[in-house]
Amino acid sequence: MTASSTIEIPAAGAYRIDAEGSRLSFTTRHFFGLGPVRGTFRLREGRVTVADPVTSSAVAATIDASSIDTGNATRDRTVRSGQYLETERHPDITFASTTIERDGAGWVLRGTLTVRGTSGPLDVHVDSAVTEGPRLRVRAHSRVDRYAFGVTAMKGMTGRHLDLELELVAERA
Repeated sequence: MTASSTIEIPAAGAYRIDAEGSRLSFTTRHFFGLGPVRGTFRLREGRVTVADPVTSSAVAATIDASSIDTGNATRDRTVRSGQYLETERHPDITFASTTIERDGAGWVLRGTLTVRGTSGPLDVHVDSAVTEGPRLRVRAHSRVDRYAFGVTAMKGMTGRHLDLELELVAERA
């Protein structure tokens, strides 16, 4: 069933997110908003449960917090430290959807993001979803306010928001 030209509702069932085939990238700003920073995190694991009706579907994903890669080893060590993500105490960043609903012509996953032991709401906007046999490919985006999760180091010097781009691949379980 097709909901729009780029979003196909997949067959009901369980899907396992392919961590190696998926990508989570972000952009933010540093140096008082003047310099762009781009980076990635690796997914550790995840699942998608497509229900009938689709509004009862669920998504859960775990991100390896220490996998941050901005191409700058010094910056990455600082982000892993207690100043930012404190990855030794909090190795995972998790997302669990609570609802999925129509958003204009698309869909939005509303859920809970947990970073550094602090949980808060996060909306993930689905840009496209395509099924290829037993495989599901999803592109989505979101914006995270790091202050909402207690990550407030270097205000002004480090960007407050991270714009996330997700490219998920899931296989039918």
